[in-house]
Amino acid sequence: MSLHIRTPLIESRPISKIAGARALLKLENTQPTGTFKIRGIGNLCQHAVKENFTHFISSSGGNAGYAAAYAGRNLGVKTTVFVPSTTPADAIAKIAEQEAEVIVEGDVWDETDEYASDFSDRVGGLYISPFDHPLIWEGHATVIDEIAEQIEKPDAVILSVGGGGLFCGVNEGLQRKGWQDIPVIAVETEGADSLSATLKAGRLVTLPKITSLAKSLAAKTVSSKVLEWDKKHDIRSVVVTDKQAVAACFQFLDDHRFLVEPACGASLAVPYDRAEVIANMQTVVVIVCGGIVVDIEKLYAWKKLLGF
Repeated sequence: MSLHIRTPLIESRPISKIAGARALLKLENTQPTGTFKIRGIGNLCQHAVKENFTHFISSSGGNAGYAAAYAGRNLGVKTTVFVPSTTPADAIAKIAEQEAEVIVEGDVWDETDEYASDFSDRVGGLYISPFDHPLIWEGHATVIDEIAEQIEKPDAVILSVGGGGLFCGVNEGLQRKGWQDIPVIAVETEGADSLSATLKAGRLVTLPKITSLAKSLAAKTVSSKVLEWDKKHDIRSVVVTDKQAVAACFQFLDDHRFLVEPACGASLAVPYDRAEVIANMQTVVVIVCGGIVVDIEKLYAWKKLLGF
């Protein structure tokens, strides 16, 4: 039995009208963990249980850590989640509610990840990357399996990119479904655009720092697997502003009554505000990745910070 659920795929009339194309929303925000992360992390954890791992160790200040904690609780496995010092108190509380031990180490995720990896080596536990593992990609690929059962072939799949876990999974899913010709529109925010920088350079690029407020996209370096997919698939990189991402969150809330993080707002910003990216397309799928580190107060605070 999987730890994730089959999520709805719905047509958005408001977004379709703005975008000039039929916009279908894959509602990964309705997963038990509030994000797509449970697909891949749940898959990794279930395999680990079969290999007799008795301790899960995650490094994430948000969605991946929450998914690992959820998986650990449901599988009866002790889970430790390392988070950076910038992690909001409510996010820490949510992870702890899943009966995980939460340890604050490092100022940014990259530092936190080193602590988690070292700790995992010491205790002999399963280290859970937020995005960089073949079993994580395999789990995320199931989102395409479902889409293929729910609709006929779309003209593009739009998704947000942080470290590249969902990106790699979606590409894997498209390949195994024979949808190699469907472009993947990979969206980041300015200041968290490590994928864009990597694709432009043709090599892995590490950003000096993350300046975007879309902290769920805060990987200074994407998975090396990204470069392999760029050679095999039609990848279209799009970078939006924080303002466009947050504005999309507000409009999405009005249109569909769902509250999502700016990281998710990045992909929604394409049909809302960058319709030229999907010009001449008939049907596009937007993966609504969700997010637990958001509430209405934070959303208004970001709006005020960005001056609109």
